[in-house]
Amino acid sequence: MRVLVVEDEQLLADAVATGLRREAMAVDVVYDGAAALERVGVNDYDVVVLDRDLPLVHGDDVCRKIVELGMPTRVLMLTASGDVSDRVEGLELGADDYLPKPFAFSELTARVRALGRRTTVALPPVLERAGIKLDPNRREVFRGEQEIQLAPKEFAVLEVLMRSEGAVVSAEQLLEKAWDENTDPFTNVVRVTVMTLRRKLGEPPVIVTVPGSGYRI
Repeated sequence: MRVLVVEDEQLLADAVATGLRREAMAVDVVYDGAAALERVGVNDYDVVVLDRDLPLVHGDDVCRKIVELGMPTRVLMLTASGDVSDRVEGLELGADDYLPKPFAFSELTARVRALGRRTTVALPPVLERAGIKLDPNRREVFRGEQEIQLAPKEFAVLEVLMRSEGAVVSAEQLLEKAWDENTDPFTNVVRVTVMTLRRKLGEPPVIVTVPGSGYRI
């Protein structure tokens, strides 16, 4: 899942991004509304975590623009105000969910995951394919009865492949969904991660390389 965090309190923004990355999400961070509009115009995000009170371009205007462009991106709006009227106004602008500050990080994560599921065809909470079970909420992977311990990027790549339901996923798509924008597009990080993931998942291999196209399960 790829997420954009838009928050002018830099310490909070960076802390949220770090926490979401530990949950195997690819996260980009910006600190004002103008930069947010630039990013959503270039990258495809599943979820935008959007502070309402932003400098340069207000969060309301960022939300309106995302809605106007008809993007499948879901918006989780943040605000320091817990007033009901503010929440209603935010939802009427086109936000998909609303979370007042201060918030528990566990709740933020749960809401981001729930919104991320709404950007794609609905799938069961626990993904199963080729003898592999992946639970995104618990961050657990099993092959049969054996639990497989994966690093965040390995988990993210496996989740993208599982969600494709047998379709081929290119290296470029994996890079877009599992890494942030600071990753060198010419790096071999995808190939190395897939190789490590194959080894950890064991025999017989479940990840198939489709020459010239990508990978599938």
